[in-house]
Amino acid sequence: MSERFAVRVVKDHLVFCSGHFISYEGDKCERLHGHNYRTAVEVRGPLDDNQYVFDFIALKRLTREITDELDHRMLLPLHNPLIRVERLGPSIQVSYRDRRWVFPTDDCVLLPVGNTTAEELARYIGRRLSQLLLERHQFVPEELLVEVEEGPGQSAVYAWKPEINPLS
Repeated sequence: MSERFAVRVVKDHLVFCSGHFISYEGDKCERLHGHNYRTAVEVRGPLDDNQYVFDFIALKRLTREITDELDHRMLLPLHNPLIRVERLGPSIQVSYRDRRWVFPTDDCVLLPVGNTTAEELARYIGRRLSQLLLERHQFVPEELLVEVEEGPGQSAVYAWKPEINPLS
């Protein structure tokens, strides 16, 4: 018999309220708007010596650290071929065709993504979380799942499995 275990955290404080816009259909761009995003995280793996997969408190703390970085910020993609993001002194200028926006630098998060979709945000959070799990806890889950909900009944899930265990 093969047993598998998972730990999942979904808390009211794992949320972030952020502005964004995405490009779509090849050459269109949404209007600037925002969402009250909710995040859920699940790690899968065997039980450790304490008989748990991973500590709930530590998992919530790490996830909240990431969501807090995104909270009350303008989320901007650095790798979108249609949306140009430039640092101009204390500001970030964003342009798409003849449209321009200027934001204070401190109000922005420049993300290494192609678009600020729920899918890309889930992947960003998942990659950051996997790094923090390894760096701070020397923990590599068998699988990590991150769900980002941008509205009730509307979410995207990112799943990650390590190709090799960097701890072995």
